[in-house]
Amino acid sequence: MSKPATKQDARAKLLDAALSVIRTRGYSATTVDALCAAAGVTKGAFFHHFKSKDELAIAAAEHWSQITGTLFADAAYHDPADPLDRVLAYLEFRKALLQGDLPDFTCLVGTMVQETYQTAPAIREACERSIAGHAETLEADIEAARVERGMKPEWTAKSLALHTQAVIQGGFILAKATGAAAIAADSIDHLRRYIEMLFSAPARQSPR
Repeated sequence: MSKPATKQDARAKLLDAALSVIRTRGYSATTVDALCAAAGVTKGAFFHHFKSKDELAIAAAEHWSQITGTLFADAAYHDPADPLDRVLAYLEFRKALLQGDLPDFTCLVGTMVQETYQTAPAIREACERSIAGHAETLEADIEAARVERGMKPEWTAKSLALHTQAVIQGGFILAKATGAAAIAADSIDHLRRYIEMLFSAPARQSPR
C-alpha cells in the first residue's frame, strides 16, 4: 500500500518542482538533474513517471492549469453584480498577483511556449490549451456586459478574453526584460482603461 503512495508523491514533487525551476531557468536551461534535485527525487523516479523532459512539460502545463484554475475560481473578483465590474476586478486581481520575484508571478506556460513553439509542438499545444482555457473563463462575463449595454461590436467575447491574456503575457515579458513588476502593472492598468473605454464605462479609480 505504501509503495504506490510513494510513487505518486514523487510525481507530484516533480510537477511542483517544474513550476518553480522552469519559471526561474527557462525551459531549455532546465535539466532533468535540476528537476530531480529540486524535487528531492532520483533520476530513476523521474523516468518511472516521465519518458522525457518534454513529457513532464506537458504534464506540468496541465498541473499549472489545475492549480491556477482553483486560485482564480475561488477569487473574490467573481462577487460584483455587474459583469463588467467582474472583468475589471479580474484585472485588479491579476495586478495584485505581481508580488515577489519574477519566477513567483510569471506564467509557466507563457515561459515554455516562447521557447518551444517551433521545436516541440506537443508542448506548444499544451500551453495553448492552458492559456486559451483560462481566457474562456472570462468570456461569459464579457458577453454579459456586452448584452447588458446593448452593444453589437465587431469583436467577440472570445477575442477580447484572449486579448487580455496577450496583454498580461506581454507584461510578463516586459517585467523579465526590466527585472521588475512595475511595467507589467502599468500594462494591466492600460488594459483596464481600454476596456472601460470599449464599454463606454465611467472611469473607475484603480486601488493603489
